[in-house]
Amino acid sequence: MGKIVMSEFVTLDGVIQDPAGNEGFRHGGWVGRVGNKDREETDKVLLDQALGTEALLLGRRSYEFLAALWPSRSGELADRLNSLPKYIVSSTLEDPDWNNSTVLKGEVVNEVSQLKHELDGEINVIASFQLGRTLIEHDLLDELRLVVFPVVLGAGERLFGETSDKKPMRLLDIRNVGAGVAYLTYELVREA
Repeated sequence: MGKIVMSEFVTLDGVIQDPAGNEGFRHGGWVGRVGNKDREETDKVLLDQALGTEALLLGRRSYEFLAALWPSRSGELADRLNSLPKYIVSSTLEDPDWNNSTVLKGEVVNEVSQLKHELDGEINVIASFQLGRTLIEHDLLDELRLVVFPVVLGAGERLFGETSDKKPMRLLDIRNVGAGVAYLTYELVREA
């Protein structure tokens, strides 16, 4: 059985919008505000996550954004992302062209539940916060990994939205991955 893991870069005030600064958000590019040594350490976190995952699970908009970036890139991270199986939750995407991509067209909860039972290993949700919110709401997410950057933006799309009930989490690990950058790993606690 697969383990669904959501990995996100986030600010201290919970913003996940436009970390690299290429989406046009007025506060975008907040990841670039850390030093080069810190950037090397956060890049290593990304590579380690990619090497430890068996598949990517993406929403359509995130898929389209990432599919426009990664196929033309080279290096260990690009090679890994380009070779991984990718599952896209979408009712509109017809023919994905990033290699090893499959569209999940049915109802999200059913499709992801089935995928979770079919695959072994980690299924990583990246850059897909709306999908992540759905997975949290329906208790399909197993682990949440946050790389928290020492900046407060005061505006922007936040990681968490409303849920129908509380969603308790247990802290599994805290690591320092640069000056002021924290890597937090949480496990969702299932109510008995």
